[in-house]
Amino acid sequence: MKALLKALQEGRLVELPNNNKTDALRFLGTLLEAIPDVPNDEGITENALNREMAHSTAIGKGWACPHATTKLSGELYCAVGWSPTGIDFEASDSMPVHLVVMYYVPDSQRHAYLKEISLLAKAINSKADLQRPQELTELSKIRNALLDAIAHAIDSVAPESMARMIKLEARQAAAQTVETRMVFPGGTLVESIEAFSILIVPGSRPLVLSQNSSLVEVLESFQNLDHEMEKSGHAMCGDFSVVRRSSSHYAPNRVLYDCIAFKIEKQTI
Repeated sequence: MKALLKALQEGRLVELPNNNKTDALRFLGTLLEAIPDVPNDEGITENALNREMAHSTAIGKGWACPHATTKLSGELYCAVGWSPTGIDFEASDSMPVHLVVMYYVPDSQRHAYLKEISLLAKAINSKADLQRPQELTELSKIRNALLDAIAHAIDSVAPESMARMIKLEARQAAAQTVETRMVFPGGTLVESIEAFSILIVPGSRPLVLSQNSSLVEVLESFQNLDHEMEKSGHAMCGDFSVVRRSSSHYAPNRVLYDCIAFKIEKQTI
């Protein structure tokens, strides 16, 4: 369950903006695409959507586990979305899905992915509270339920002393989520996630290329946006947390940054 634990540690647990399945997959796909180690041309969102069209990824009891695969090597990652109202995933048990765990699966991690999914399913089938996600009413309760699932999985595969140690690390990791929310805004409510570009032309103000007029207005009025993108690849602009994913250089001395913007609420849960 390392990928799920890492998702909690790095803040990839969010409340989904609505009860639309396609929107949920795009939302979580964008979260995964924002991970610096994930290549930006992998098409995670479209990959997951195509798989979902072919076959529902609902596993029953209010859970779904969509995934996107790649031929490239790399780490196994996941992102978790919570829907308070539930989403129709055409589950075999007809239950709406309240927890969506989306995985990014490199070829070299297929075995690890299958093992993690197996352990997650085993935990859900063994723990009554995990079978009633519709009763979890706060993001903090969702996090605790996921930690319980991780703890249950650890108990089933590790010696007792090792399990206690790993579970303690899991609790500490969840408590440290706030430290990483500037890049991965877990612990905050995410209103929207949007991919966009910033064009830097020497002698001119940065040009933000997005269909979101509010985002354009905030970012183009932000001082030193070009400097922040070049220096750290991250900037807080009003309610938007902006993360640079990649950059392309063009003549003469022009730079195009591929970015993700998280619009977040500042109050933590």
